[in-house]
Amino acid sequence: MRTSDLIKDQQAEQRLLFRRALVAGLGMALLLLVLIGRLLHLQVVSYQHYSMLSNDNRVKLVALAPPRGLIYDRNGVVLAENRPSFRLVLTPEEVKDIDDTLRRLGETIELSESDLTRFRETLSRSRRFEEVPIKLRLSEDEVARLAVDRHRFPGVEVQAQATRHYPLRGIAAHAIGYVGRINAQELQRLTEQGRAANYSGSTHIGKLGVEQYYEDLLHGTVGYEKLETNAVGRVIRTLERTPPVPGKDIHLSLDIRLQQIAEAALGEYTGAIVAIAPATGEVLAFVSQPTYDLNLFVNGIDIESYQALQRDPNTPLFNRALRGQYPPGSTIKPLVALAALEHGAVRANEEIHCPGFYMLPGIDHRYRDWKRSGHGPVDMTKAIAESCDVYFYDIAYRVGIDFMSSFLGEFGLGQPTGIDLAGELSGLMPSREWKRVNRNQVWFHGETVITGIGQGFMLATPLQLAEATATLANRGRRIKPHLLHAIGDGNSGRQPNLFKQPPHKPITLRSERYWDDVIEAMRQVVHSRTGTARSIGRGLEYQMASKTGTSQVVGIAQDAKYDAETLARYLHDHALFIAFAPIEAPEIALAVVVEHGGSGSRVAAPIARQVIDAYMELKRADAERQPKT
Repeated sequence: MRTSDLIKDQQAEQRLLFRRALVAGLGMALLLLVLIGRLLHLQVVSYQHYSMLSNDNRVKLVALAPPRGLIYDRNGVVLAENRPSFRLVLTPEEVKDIDDTLRRLGETIELSESDLTRFRETLSRSRRFEEVPIKLRLSEDEVARLAVDRHRFPGVEVQAQATRHYPLRGIAAHAIGYVGRINAQELQRLTEQGRAANYSGSTHIGKLGVEQYYEDLLHGTVGYEKLETNAVGRVIRTLERTPPVPGKDIHLSLDIRLQQIAEAALGEYTGAIVAIAPATGEVLAFVSQPTYDLNLFVNGIDIESYQALQRDPNTPLFNRALRGQYPPGSTIKPLVALAALEHGAVRANEEIHCPGFYMLPGIDHRYRDWKRSGHGPVDMTKAIAESCDVYFYDIAYRVGIDFMSSFLGEFGLGQPTGIDLAGELSGLMPSREWKRVNRNQVWFHGETVITGIGQGFMLATPLQLAEATATLANRGRRIKPHLLHAIGDGNSGRQPNLFKQPPHKPITLRSERYWDDVIEAMRQVVHSRTGTARSIGRGLEYQMASKTGTSQVVGIAQDAKYDAETLARYLHDHALFIAFAPIEAPEIALAVVVEHGGSGSRVAAPIARQVIDAYMELKRADAERQPKT
């Protein structure tokens, strides 16, 4: 067969052409379907994602954290402020290899292990487009080095920010509290409360004290900026700006001058002092000793420093004024005396013989008096002035635990005061019902007897003792202690007396004379020749009503004698003192608790006088500085 015949096989050529056209058509159709599918994916399925990426190439939305409100004392002294600083942040979606970037950053600036740990913890709970802080406080040298090498670290920026600073460091630390970095639990709580959006751009939140309690006032409202950027992320211009609303400044009722004097008065002792203005409930001094530097916690305390604070046997992180629960000892004797008068168990001028011990009917156990030889015949005035235990054993037994518990509860014992601080403990005012419910045991008369001198199950915080003392000064008008004095800036525009006292039913007695009887007895604690705190009465220019107290830390056998020299310091009795002054128009009521101080009259009373003297002197100096009209 000739070649030409093969070439001219038109049917074969047509079949070959058809097959080629079919394959080409199918290929084109398949490619068209792929193209259509890709277009659908881009334009429909992933429209939102790529639209956002497209806009991010041109428009960047940046949250503007609001400046935190400042904290002042009642006289305008700054207690918490904002200082300018620089921080280093990373945006995860703009960084290809985060680990490599961190490694190279560590070659340029110092990144501690705690910095990296906190960064990874924050990264794990952040979205990829959110900025994550790497280091919160950069030195000027570190800022300069990063500026030179900025091109090496895409997605990493140095940002100016305001950092919380406490200029007085540890003064009033347990009242002011501190801010710290927002953790996972706090972020979850903010999300559940629908408040997370207001913390966009914010890295810190109030952790303790006033900083925590008034977080909503201090934080402010977040703002936003729409920024136009070029391909490399450089800002070209601001398209739109919603400025943040700064947090409100707050003024505390604390007088920081008095606070410093009170802290110095405690010296090396651990303990607490709370001073209140009886008329308003404003807390003038709130001392828990020892204290600590608040600035350590703002940007994350290092592990070594935190462990040192935790290991400190004096527990500086523990808020004794708010959470310390102590047997109140003899400081509650004026309240027990009022309960006995109101109950009708005793008359103010009725004498009870004190031989140095007390015995319940039919029981040979002796409840000792602090004075082993006894006080002889004592009435209510002498019993309070000389702190006769036997007298109060007797009247407590006459009154009974149920009436005594209910009556003392009206002064706030056994319940939180409601102060504007979180974490307050309630102390304990025992009763027959309390023991049945909590111990599944019956109440014994002996427990009533020792409750009458503030021992046994009874516990009170220094804050509760100060509130009860203020209620005594007010002759039954109970106030709620508070730290908030006003809202506004440091000099003008503040709203004074913002805090409104909740309604408390006043304590009414069968006779107003009972208040006079007890307060006169408290006056003689300092102003009589036999009062337990007569040593601080010399040279007083005002009249003070007070009561000393000593609470046992360790039990002593019935016939044994307490000898502090044979006991370790941590086994010494606590020293307590309550007082208000001036008696005729009370301006300050306070409670002092000195841990292991040994004696209320020798240790706590002189501390209280220093504080009250300082208050009177500061008041006089302030009055002299006022312009004369």
